[in-house]
Amino acid sequence: MEEPNTLLTIVGLVIIISIVAMLIMKKISPVVGMILIPVIGALVIGHGFGDIRKYVESGIDQVFNVAIMFIFAIIYFSIISDSGLFRPFVRGMIKLTRGNIIIVAIVTTIIGTFAQLDGAGATTFLLAIPALLPLYRALKMSPYLLVLLLALSAAIINMVPWGGPMARTASVLKVDNINDLWYQVIPIQLVGIVLAILFSIYLGIREKRRIAKAFPNEDVVKINMDEIIANYEKDQEENATIKGEATKHTYILWLNLILTVIVVAMMLLDIVPPEFAFMLGVAIALPLNFRDVDEQMERIRAHAPNALMMAAVILAAGVFLGILNETGMLESIALSLIAVLPTVVGPYLHIIIGVLGVPLDLLTSTDAYYFAILPIVESTASQFGVPSQSTAFSLMIGNVIGTFVSPFAPAVWLAVGLAEINMGRYIKYAFFWVWGFSILMLFIAILMGIVTI
Repeated sequence: MEEPNTLLTIVGLVIIISIVAMLIMKKISPVVGMILIPVIGALVIGHGFGDIRKYVESGIDQVFNVAIMFIFAIIYFSIISDSGLFRPFVRGMIKLTRGNIIIVAIVTTIIGTFAQLDGAGATTFLLAIPALLPLYRALKMSPYLLVLLLALSAAIINMVPWGGPMARTASVLKVDNINDLWYQVIPIQLVGIVLAILFSIYLGIREKRRIAKAFPNEDVVKINMDEIIANYEKDQEENATIKGEATKHTYILWLNLILTVIVVAMMLLDIVPPEFAFMLGVAIALPLNFRDVDEQMERIRAHAPNALMMAAVILAAGVFLGILNETGMLESIALSLIAVLPTVVGPYLHIIIGVLGVPLDLLTSTDAYYFAILPIVESTASQFGVPSQSTAFSLMIGNVIGTFVSPFAPAVWLAVGLAEINMGRYIKYAFFWVWGFSILMLFIAILMGIVTI
């Protein structure tokens, strides 16, 4: 086995620790940290800008397609959401509950599952919480349960290619076709959805008992479902930023649904690359929903900030990983870690970190977890013969369920605000449920062979 280079190890660790620490303290943005600090580190160990340019080009080449896909996927699903495609579904789900506490819990999970198909947690919470919160209040159900069920189901779906965790994982592994990764985790996503529904039944029963105990004199809670639905419709209309063709012609919603199925099918069946599938989707969805050219440009301007922010993080990660890989810092860190690790621990390192995925997300941030911790664990575990994808899946499955519990996720603050609850109490309420669920998912992934030991 090669000997680690002490200087490379020290500088590499300083780079990673500096980025993680400054992200935690909110001193820098991920883009600034993952570009500036690695460049300074490369200069310190004697590499000139000519070398750094090659390292950066190498890193960006690996993540460019993922960044492009992200831009167009977010814009596409945002346009579809603008059209109101999901509103009839949410309205139907609310009607379906009929005021039954257990059914409300199940429907909350189902809504979170479908609403998260756009890969944006903010959209999920904006769509679901205003619709369901009046129902929860009328039934005296806890708003903390509402956010927990949405967070859990949304996190499972968040492993789609246009979701943050999968995009970050593909960037670290330098996988050009992100579908290659997603195909392998689809089974655990399906299992996760079933488990989430079963879990919602349990929590619904538990919530029903709590309400019965807290309000013993109220045998039946009377609610007006028509009033709740009317308030939901009014809220959605008031928050609508623009009136598209779907508000004039109902058949446009059906065309949007058909278009979405076609775009996802083209990507799933590998007819075209993911980024091109969403490019085509945007090119068709814009004129379909907004006939006026100025309105089309306005929709792009409205959603471009979210799309470009994530794409910028992915490209900055390319710079970070390109420099750490090409200079040999990452390999040297892994070799140094192997030297101090007990031999018996090495082959299970990815499992250990996967089990700790949720608390690590609360201690660091999603970007720090995927771009700082994952590369080190992947490099180290590979020295013990663990496949890179197995390591990545272990860390992603162990962490992704905690995505919407971490205070580092802006969408969580949005959810807390919409539900009018306290962040600290929410974390206390949800943390152990979410952590236990993530460990169960990881164990099942091992049994299914998605994660190998």
